[in-house]
Amino acid sequence: MKIFIDSGDTNEIREAQSMGLVDGVTTNPSLTAKTGKPFKQLILEICEIVDGPISAEVVSLKADEMIKEGKDIASWHKNIIVKVPLIPEGLKAVREFTAMGIKTNVTLCFNANQALLAAKAGATYVSPFVGRLDDIGSDGMQLIRDIRQIFDNYAIETQILTASARTPIHFMEAAKIGSDVITAPWSVLQAIIKHPLTDSGLKKFLEDWEKSKK
Repeated sequence: MKIFIDSGDTNEIREAQSMGLVDGVTTNPSLTAKTGKPFKQLILEICEIVDGPISAEVVSLKADEMIKEGKDIASWHKNIIVKVPLIPEGLKAVREFTAMGIKTNVTLCFNANQALLAAKAGATYVSPFVGRLDDIGSDGMQLIRDIRQIFDNYAIETQILTASARTPIHFMEAAKIGSDVITAPWSVLQAIIKHPLTDSGLKKFLEDWEKSKK
């Protein structure tokens, strides 16, 4: 399973990359706005840190405007994936992007039917939001299972990108189900790395080492 970091913070991205954890990066308008940097400058800085897919989202709501905006964004760097909302105008844009050879990440997916339509439009990635489904009492990971089964039934090449991952459990379940990618904030990646038994074990090793030197 590929791991993307969901962040606009270049310090976080650089730290995760230094550990070899990151295969790509996802951003959204909320994350990029927090940085206070111009959008293009931020995306290009991220492209310099991570040599992998970098999702950059369009903010237009009409297909022709999305296509114009997305073509410009895609021209900035070879690794950029144009992120498009899962709405009717977005699917129209994805179809055109696919015909142009521009890779896409269809975002804000909340059911398997939507995922199938995104795949039919030619999406490179589809991003089901598991955490937001959990917030309203649904089972976000069941959505990943449903999409995996449907995509496998028909050998669909669109990659499942588990998004809105908020816990190490989301991470583990996505890997068990067979999600192609998971994107998670730095806080979740840190939580996965850390374990109290690792910390206590290391503390005991170091204490014993100090005793052995006496």
